[in-house]
Amino acid sequence: MEFKRKYKEPVLALRVKNQIPYLVFPLLEQTGMVIQGFSTRIGGVSPGYLGEMNFSYGQGDDPANVKENLRLFVTAIGADPERIVMSQQTHTTNVRVVTKEDIGKGYGKERDYTDVDGLVTNIPGVVLTTSFADCVPLYFVDPVHKAIGLSHSGWRGTVGHIGRKTLDVMHRAYGTLPSQVYAAIGPSICRDCYEVSEDVILQFRESFPEKYHPQIFYRKDNGKYQLDLWKANEFVLTEAGILPAHLQVTDICTCCNPTLLHSHRASHGKRGALSAFMAIRDETAPAI
Repeated sequence: MEFKRKYKEPVLALRVKNQIPYLVFPLLEQTGMVIQGFSTRIGGVSPGYLGEMNFSYGQGDDPANVKENLRLFVTAIGADPERIVMSQQTHTTNVRVVTKEDIGKGYGKERDYTDVDGLVTNIPGVVLTTSFADCVPLYFVDPVHKAIGLSHSGWRGTVGHIGRKTLDVMHRAYGTLPSQVYAAIGPSICRDCYEVSEDVILQFRESFPEKYHPQIFYRKDNGKYQLDLWKANEFVLTEAGILPAHLQVTDICTCCNPTLLHSHRASHGKRGALSAFMAIRDETAPAI
C-alpha cells in the first residue's frame, strides 16, 4: 500500500493488523498513553462505492455492515468496540464531554445527541470516533491530566476554530493546558485539491488575522481560491497555545489518494466515510 505523500519525509505511519491497514501519528504514539487509528478503504465488508471500510450510516450502507466495520477496525487497533462513542456531525463547533453513560453510543446504542463535531474524555478505554471524507481530523492528547479529544473540522469548523474550542472544553472539564497537549492534524484534503469560492474565503478573511491570509489561501485567474485547511488549523492550534514541537501535521491528502481513502471531492459525493479513533489506554482491561 503506497500513499501519495506531500513531503519527502513521511509523517503518518502505516500499521497493519488482522489484515486491516490503518494510519497513526508517531508523535501521539510516543506519549504511550493512547490507542489511535485512522482508517483506509481497505479491510471492511461494505460493497460497491462504499467499499470496503465504511463508517457512515448515512451514505446508503446497511447498518449491519457499518457495525461490522467498526468491530473489525477497533478490534484490530487493540480497543474494545463495545466502548465506542461516535460523534453526530453537522459542521458545528459543538464539543461533547463523554461520560460513562455515553459508552456504546453509535455502536450498540442509539445516539441521544445531535450536532456534535467534537468529543473529549478522560475515561480509559472509551473509543472516541469521528468520521471524515475530506474534512480535517484534530487529535488532542493531554498526558498531564490524562484526557483526550477528537474533533471534526471542515471549512466551517475551521472558520469557527473548533480546535481552540476543543481545548477550551478540555480545560474546563479536566484542567488541560494547551502547552501540555500533544496534537495532530489528520488526513484530509490538501490545498492543491481544495478549490473554493469567494464566499468561503470571505469568512476566512474575517476569522483569521490578515498576516495569515497568504499562507491559508490564494486567488486564481478563474476567480476561485485554493484553501489550505491544514495550515489554517495549524494556526488555530498554535494560536491556542499548542507548542510547535507538540504538533504533527498530515502528509497524506484524502483527495490525492481516492483508491485508498474516501474523498467527497474526488468521488463527487459518491463515497463512504473514513474514521479517526482514539482511546486512553486502559491498563486494567484484558488484552484483545
